[in-house]
Amino acid sequence: MKIAFIIDPIDRLDPGHDTSVALMEAAQARGDQVWITEASHLSVVQSQALALMRPLSLTPVELGQDRWVAVEDWYRLGEPVLSPLEEMDAVFMRTDPPVTIPYLYTTYILDYVDPSKTRVINAPRGLRAANEKMYALQFTEAIPDTIVSREKPVIREAVERWGAAVLKPLDGKAGEGILFLETCDRNFNSIVEVSTRQGRLPVMVQQFLPAAKAGDKRIILLDGIPIGAVNRIPSGSEFRGNMAVGGRVAAADITEREGQICDQLAPILRRDGLVFVGIDVIGGYLTEVNVTSPTGVREIDRLNQTRLGEQVLDWIATTGQAA
Repeated sequence: MKIAFIIDPIDRLDPGHDTSVALMEAAQARGDQVWITEASHLSVVQSQALALMRPLSLTPVELGQDRWVAVEDWYRLGEPVLSPLEEMDAVFMRTDPPVTIPYLYTTYILDYVDPSKTRVINAPRGLRAANEKMYALQFTEAIPDTIVSREKPVIREAVERWGAAVLKPLDGKAGEGILFLETCDRNFNSIVEVSTRQGRLPVMVQQFLPAAKAGDKRIILLDGIPIGAVNRIPSGSEFRGNMAVGGRVAAADITEREGQICDQLAPILRRDGLVFVGIDVIGGYLTEVNVTSPTGVREIDRLNQTRLGEQVLDWIATTGQAA
């Protein structure tokens, strides 16, 4: 197969952590051709999506004592080629959030990839539909008590009712901007004002789950089916478990309750063309649905001696182009 990856600049990626690199390595190991491009290199010409792409070869990471280890020059790039994306068997859209206006424009360009020829993962319509915070709200039986508002009185009433809450910006990633909220905090008003930009932007506020101390589980779903999980545990006085803010990781099984949550999500994810997804679960409650560039594969592979990237690429080869 020929696989293209739309990624952030490759020199900014961490080969020992980034799921995008794990997927590219898996494609290379299968004998597939791997190409990379960036969102800024996409165009539409004569109603066809084009990309300035470069062929990529990788020196795979190796497993050290407690982490993946890469050589210094871990990737090599060939000469750029302007080519229709429809010449690829699959295109992975793996640009990190936030979902900005340029990001949305990129999804519009990807609409001009013929799905009968090339599978785009995740589907551009799904990326537009699935704000990673808001998307979870439709699964009412799975989520903790949650509101979305820019109104200070509405937020205060909810936090008073719950006792404690977690405030999240709707465009955040990797734990950025997530705040612990109590009405007794003398900074409560300022926190809400700064987070909502003086009432101009809504934020998500969720009931604080004490189970967060035991970890925030990332579950990877492929076509709605859970294929692996990792627990991210807060360190020190930090209440967030995100790896980007220093959370430690531990092997994790998928519980019966978490399997039921995945079953609830599966038909909706398939409807929206969301093939490769990472969900976050705390204490048996769904908190987020990550669709832009879900991570965790490296950690799951290291802790469980798996090769999730190969499983993903094998699935693509078996199922063929998009429906």
